[in-house]
Amino acid sequence: MATIASDLSGGIPIEREYVLVDRPEPGVRDAVNVWIEEQTGAFALRLGVEAVAEGWDRHELWLDVAFPDGRLYQRRIAADTLPAIGPEGLPTIRGTGPMTFRCVEPFRLWTAAFEGEADALTTQTLIDTPIPDESQLLQSDIGIDLAMTMAAVPWIPGSLLPEAAEALGGEQGDFMSPRYEQLFRCEGSLRIDGEEHAFRGNGLRIRRTGFRAFSGFAGHCWQSAIFPSGKGFGFNVYPPREDGQPSYAEGFILDESGTRIPARPVEVPWLRQLVTRGESVPFVLETVDGRRVEVAGETFVNVRSRGHAVLPPDFPIVQQAHARYVWDGEETVGMIERSSKPSVIKL
Repeated sequence: MATIASDLSGGIPIEREYVLVDRPEPGVRDAVNVWIEEQTGAFALRLGVEAVAEGWDRHELWLDVAFPDGRLYQRRIAADTLPAIGPEGLPTIRGTGPMTFRCVEPFRLWTAAFEGEADALTTQTLIDTPIPDESQLLQSDIGIDLAMTMAAVPWIPGSLLPEAAEALGGEQGDFMSPRYEQLFRCEGSLRIDGEEHAFRGNGLRIRRTGFRAFSGFAGHCWQSAIFPSGKGFGFNVYPPREDGQPSYAEGFILDESGTRIPARPVEVPWLRQLVTRGESVPFVLETVDGRRVEVAGETFVNVRSRGHAVLPPDFPIVQQAHARYVWDGEETVGMIERSSKPSVIKL
């Protein structure tokens, strides 16, 4: 097991961990999102709170609790904003309605909790009906308590490769907004209709603050995971652009000492079909020091992003999924999010 660095900030100012208290200018959002995989792949979670300037009094809540057998529990609401000031007198809480994130120790320890109802449906339902009739969905009682201990320094997209920084300096930067991502390990409990499961798992935390827009977005492939030894990876890549300009493509590997080496994704599993699980998602990264890193992967939970509105023609379909990864014989579980235009997906 790698020794965790004493400084996990990666040079990011501590203030970036604190949430915005006051409504920002239009178009700006302040968000905390996490992806979590139970360590054996028994289930996976995705939780998020999006504080959008235009709806500052009612932040958006995202919840997915998904199982390999296709069961899915979801919540998509805008609820009353919770106070941002935590017990230490600092803006450490991003919460809305039944969901709360708290920064306990910047870049080291965060907690998350959810207590409320969620829609009970299936992953196949969202493939067939991305905007389900909510009045027909049954409700389940969900309780989640999590403690997330960060396991690596954060990655700021655009900070590792000069060509990636250049790509994000234009329109492509608007697609993800200023952010950083941090791999972690976690422990907690999940309760569904009175049945409680204590668990340990892996995860990825995303902290975003800034302007975000999707006009011109054509898709992406984003994968990340940490292994028991301390090795890890992360990358994000956009598909080739119609105007012939370079697309954003950037990633990294972590070695067992926790050292991060920049890398370029050269083979990626673009989204070309919608299935509920069992999809092969291998990839290849080439590091700046000349190594070729091949990682095998297979999804155990695939969730099509749940829609609420009619999107522009051929706007990318988004799939949030979780996968088992194998790198040089070592296995772990991690996240994968992909999107592609409907015109290239087998529906």
